Amino acid sequence: MRRFAPLQTLLIYGLSGPIIALNIWLMSVLFHFFQNPLTILSISAILAFLLNYPVKLFENIRIKRTQAVIIVLLLTLTLFIVLGVTLVPMLIDQTIQLLNKIPDWLATSQANFDHLEMLAKQRRLSIDLKLVTNQINANIQNLVQQIASGAVGFAGTLVSGILNVILVIVLAFYMLIYGDRVWTGLINLLPSNIGIPFSKSLQLNFQNFFLSQLLLGLFMTIALTPIFLFLRVPFALLFAIIIGISGLIPVVGATLGIGLVTMLVLIQNWWLAFPVATMAIIMQQIKDNLLAPKLMGNFIGLNPLWIFIAILMGFEIAGLLGTLVAVPIAGTIKGTFDVIKNSQHSDFVANFRVYGSEFGEDE
Repeated sequence: MRRFAPLQTLLIYGLSGPIIALNIWLMSVLFHFFQNPLTILSISAILAFLLNYPVKLFENIRIKRTQAVIIVLLLTLTLFIVLGVTLVPMLIDQTIQLLNKIPDWLATSQANFDHLEMLAKQRRLSIDLKLVTNQINANIQNLVQQIASGAVGFAGTLVSGILNVILVIVLAFYMLIYGDRVWTGLINLLPSNIGIPFSKSLQLNFQNFFLSQLLLGLFMTIALTPIFLFLRVPFALLFAIIIGISGLIPVVGATLGIGLVTMLVLIQNWWLAFPVATMAIIMQQIKDNLLAPKLMGNFIGLNPLWIFIAILMGFEIAGLLGTLVAVPIAGTIKGTFDVIKNSQHSDFVANFRVYGSEFGEDE
């Protein structure tokens, strides 16, 4: 039997790869088939996770849960309405202005590259930047056209978007009230050694992750807006919000956001792009090294390489939504397996000690 043990282990590890790949492909197919309802359910669940914190605060001051849920949802709706009336029109206006000015910025950038190439020729340096500039301009123009074409169909999808928002709020309301009963019923279907650690790990990872990411993204937006205004960066509020929202995607999000903003500033003003990138990187380092450890702690406990792999797999399965939920799901899986593995190890040690003590008494 000992000779076959390595072969069995090899077969287990050899078959686990294709099985995992098949499950990922199956989840991707199912998500694309049920994309709209799964997206609404996922957003509702995330909203319920986040709103559960203020609901518990109201419950602590002896307010019934149903009343607390209604109060929190009304406050949330009021906040969204205020932002929709004040901030959203400003962002839409700045976005339209940005799209209109990008062609002029591309022309200015082309003139700057031509001037740089002329200076290089004067100093007998053979530099040909035409291929690079043409490729950059073509990519940016394609991106602008895609955004503009998407904006044309925005009015047609506005009504369905409003209905989806209402549906998300209604589902979040029922999840906050009846979610515990449904979740307890689902967890009871699993063995206790799996269901209990899975439930605790899921709640810890999702609540802490999304709450921390929102606070960190809000910090980047609030910190960068006055800095960009001081530097006289065009569309300062829009660029700060782009960096803040992109920070919701862990590991690579903030870098992509800073890179995009730097590129947009670069094609307009070379000298302004350097302080913009510098200040954004400084704020990102403050966020990652000072604020993130205090807010997030080590509750996920994943290696950065596994986080990156989880993000790629999440994007492949569910797009942007998959990148947002990939890390807490991976953290939940790891936390559950760690608890199960530790409990099995402790049970083995306990049994070994019992048998050892009995063997000693017999002697």
